[in-house]
Amino acid sequence: MATVTYVPKGRNGFSVTVRTNSGTQMTLEGLYQSPDPAEVDGDDVLRNNPTVFQNLWAHGSHEAQVRRLRSEEKRKSHRKAAKDHSRIAESVAELAVTQTGKTSTAWCSGCFMKTDHRRVKGTRITTYLCDNCGAPTIPCAAPRCKNHANRGSGSVTGPRYCAEHRHDIPSFEKLTDGMASLDDYADWLTFEKRNAARITKVAALTLVGGAVAGPAALAAAPAVGGAVGAASGLSGAAATSSGLATLGFGSIASGGLGMAGGTAVVTATGTALGGVMGGVTATAYVSADKSFKIVKLRDGVGHPVVIASGFMTEGGDDWGTWRGLIDERFPKNPVYRVLWGSKELKALGLFAGPAVAQEYAQYVATGFARRASRSAGFAPLGVALAAMGFAKNPWSVARTRAGMTGAALAALLARTEEGPYILVGHSLGARVMATAARAMGKEAGPKRIAEMHLLGAAIGRKGEWRSLSESVDGTVYNYWSKNDNVLKFLYLAAEAGQRAVGRHGFASKFSNIKDRDKSRMVKGHSGYFEGVRLER
Repeated sequence: MATVTYVPKGRNGFSVTVRTNSGTQMTLEGLYQSPDPAEVDGDDVLRNNPTVFQNLWAHGSHEAQVRRLRSEEKRKSHRKAAKDHSRIAESVAELAVTQTGKTSTAWCSGCFMKTDHRRVKGTRITTYLCDNCGAPTIPCAAPRCKNHANRGSGSVTGPRYCAEHRHDIPSFEKLTDGMASLDDYADWLTFEKRNAARITKVAALTLVGGAVAGPAALAAAPAVGGAVGAASGLSGAAATSSGLATLGFGSIASGGLGMAGGTAVVTATGTALGGVMGGVTATAYVSADKSFKIVKLRDGVGHPVVIASGFMTEGGDDWGTWRGLIDERFPKNPVYRVLWGSKELKALGLFAGPAVAQEYAQYVATGFARRASRSAGFAPLGVALAAMGFAKNPWSVARTRAGMTGAALAALLARTEEGPYILVGHSLGARVMATAARAMGKEAGPKRIAEMHLLGAAIGRKGEWRSLSESVDGTVYNYWSKNDNVLKFLYLAAEAGQRAVGRHGFASKFSNIKDRDKSRMVKGHSGYFEGVRLER
């Protein structure tokens, strides 16, 4: 078996070497905070394998953290990650040096590309290495399927299925396909193969750290993180943790929000929103939310308007409270409505109602809060939320779902031929729209968002808004009210004192982000629909 060795270099540097049984080796050297090594030396068969390269460098980076950090909890997390990466680097390095000239051309479930897979010798299960990503693959176990599945680095104890037959993606071909309009989203997301694996995204949560469980809103993070991690030759918990770390959001197991907490999730691998990883993200997120739906409310002319509600105005699948507001400003435009997170929004509505019924309400007595009060002694709102923990309190779950929905929406908007779009959102629906816009702000080419209107936005005032500004061709209008008690009490408590832009404004220096104080007309969180006229 190959071995990995780590050697510290000065105060901030290190070198890390993988050496196979045959004497083939590769050494990487650099600074622990750098995403890439400064120096690379060794045999080409290892240098040219992305899986070996990435995992070796990741091992060194985590090992450096183990030696620098004081917190034992953090050291333990990095120590485990370092061990996972070294194991992968060692096993795939041994496979790499036994590659043969025999190849199989197939879709790869690690990088989602159709590439050559090179056969290796000496394995009990027929094993290949992908020429593109270097990950170990095996033929999909589904009958007559010609795609390749992720093999993983350990022993194969059961059948392995490709990404299509796992329902990680609708199909390999679709990942780069476009859509004429948002009407086509359901067809684009339709799976073309049966789910041979019968594996749910929620089950992946139990793999992260070995004992993590949570609501469905968090399920897509491991699903997408696992897909990214698989491209580095990982599987199971190691794939999930590695993928989330690669994307920059930390694993849920180590206290981070995972992919679900980020806005750059669909572009983090360097691919376009309308490309491969955008498709993977949209599929995983939408699959995790059975209530997700995009309804076309009417046809029309001009820029399509896309609306999204929050937890106190989610309503049904028609106009709800939106019609007057939209008709007055956009009477002839086509209009879509994004439906999302019905379970999470309902739970949050039950939680929030008593919390904001009166201005002095600091205690919560119904729904989820009652459960917290049993252990928290009918504690103040912020304490009750903290007592539930991140994976259980309704605010965190709904907020996470909003981020996921925004990322999925961005991925879908980016592959349509219509547009640019006008995005309008209320409460957490405004968070959905801002998330979508910030993700799309990273895209090159013509801007896909014409203008944006945010009402009572449940978005923290502290933030970097360049990506939001750059994603919108026209103006981002933020309508806020100091009379919004939902944001005054619930948001303030849930976000540890952070103020919401829906109650205080952005106060941004970007010229196209404009605050509009509607306190005189808007007396509560649901008052925007009667008290606001969308600006031109």
